Order: sequence, then structure tokens, then C-alpha cells
Amino acid sequence: MSETPSTMKKLGSQAPDFSLPSRNGKTVSLSDFKEKPVLAVFICNHCPYVLHIANHFSEQAREYQERGIAVVAISANDVDHFPQDAPDKMTEFASEYNFTFPYLYDESQDTAKAYQAACTPDFFLYDEEHKLFYRGQYDSSRPGNKTPVTGEDLNTAVDALLSGKPAPAEQKPSSGCNIKWKPGNEPGFFKIG
Repeated sequence: MSETPSTMKKLGSQAPDFSLPSRNGKTVSLSDFKEKPVLAVFICNHCPYVLHIANHFSEQAREYQERGIAVVAISANDVDHFPQDAPDKMTEFASEYNFTFPYLYDESQDTAKAYQAACTPDFFLYDEEHKLFYRGQYDSSRPGNKTPVTGEDLNTAVDALLSGKPAPAEQKPSSGCNIKWKPGNEPGFFKIG
């Protein structure tokens, strides 16, 4: 299983706006979360790295929401070549893992490009002004490495953000399956191999 690391977008950069359909047909936009911290996570239904953390992340996301953080998951995979990531399958996936947050479909892949998302899962935590506070891994657990799933890295960042402390100095890239770009749609920052 080859791993693709996250791009580690520049901290402090402004969250790109988005307006994407959710699994229930409602459109969700970044502007829906004015003056609220936002966690945007790029995932998909079939990636073993996502499946590895899905139950744990779903529970953590519920806690983040209770603490005042807006959570959105976004799938940008090419569903022509990966039909298991199609919107109807996203609905099943969100139900199976008890998502309490919107699971959005980025059909054009423009949002994934704007966020410089490269892998699934890829985490982007923004403060209440929607400036990038943390980007990187959920924790050090990966499929097969026998490290327990804890969410430690993201939890540390969330705790720092909500208590007014600086962003964690050490932020390790997330890694997982590469986003399945449509042929010819691969962004310049994406390198195969």
C-alpha cells in the first residue's frame, strides 16, 4: 500500500471558500460557519487509511462539534473510476459511521485543489477567522503498524485552538491514499510516486 503525504499548506493561510452538496441534497458553504472554527477533512469511502480511523474520528468529531468547532468531511475522488466513492455510497458510509457532520461531494475537485488536499484522510483546522491553525495527521496510527488510534495530534491542536494557545510547533504530515484525480485534473502540487 503506497502512502501519499499531505502538502502541509502554509499555516495562517485563509480557508478557501466552498459551496458543495451534502449527502442530503443541501448545499453547505464555508460562509455557513462565520466566526466559528472549522475542521475540514478530506476523506473517501474506500481508503484503508480512512477506514482505519473512521469509528474513532466520528466520535471525536461529535465531541469537537459539542465544543464549538464546525466539522465538514469532503470527498473529491473521481467516481467514474472509483464508483464506491459515489454520493449514494457516501450516504451509506456516513450512516454506517454515524456522522453528525456534513459529508460533501467535490465533483469538480476544485475545492480539494484550493485546499491543496493530497491524501485521504487530510485534515485542515481553521480558527474562527478561518486562518489555518493545523494541518497534518490525526495521529501516528496507520493500517498495520499496531499503533492505537487516538487522534492525539489533532486533539492537541484542537485543545490549543480552543484554549487560545499557539498552534503546535511540530505538525507531522498526514498520509494515506492519494486523492483519485480525474484524468488530466491532477494539480501541480501533486506528484505521482
